[in-house]
Amino acid sequence: MEAFLVSTGIVALAEIGDKTQLLSLLLAARFRKPVPIILGILVATLANHALAGAVGSWLTHLLGPDVLRWILGIGFILMAGWMLIPDKLDAEDQPQDVSRLLGVFGTTLLVFFLAEMGDKTQIATVALAARFDAMVPVVLGTTLGMMIANVPAVLLGGRFAGRLPVRLVHRIAAVIFLVLGVLALLGVGA
Repeated sequence: MEAFLVSTGIVALAEIGDKTQLLSLLLAARFRKPVPIILGILVATLANHALAGAVGSWLTHLLGPDVLRWILGIGFILMAGWMLIPDKLDAEDQPQDVSRLLGVFGTTLLVFFLAEMGDKTQIATVALAARFDAMVPVVLGTTLGMMIANVPAVLLGGRFAGRLPVRLVHRIAAVIFLVLGVLALLGVGA
């Protein structure tokens, strides 16, 4: 349960102001069909985070506990720093003319999956799966965290995004990652 709850909280915070949340706003503004957009985000996140969780679990079994502890500790501390860097939506992440071929659901699924590749929340999923050695609870938690951050963005659009204290939320997430990194380096919870 700890893996699920920690994963949910960290990713929900990390996703605020992230490029995939910005993509959610863009998709909502462009298509104005929240249900297929939300379903596309859900399926894309499950697929992307399942791959990330599998990598994290594989690393847990590949590396010894001491090496893994140092990698995770340093990785979480680096994630804390990365959280303080604002995200921008890249031009290649924006839906183009694929919507005519794939429809709203397919477009959302494709562009969201690709935008999440190498993103903060995907890297966090790898690290959390390795840290907890519990792939399923981590993937379910990180997916729930993504939905907690993105569903309101889709439903409420720009009105919601402009009112969030994004810097404060990112700082809180950075502190959580920093604490996790220090705890990992100290061997707490290992």
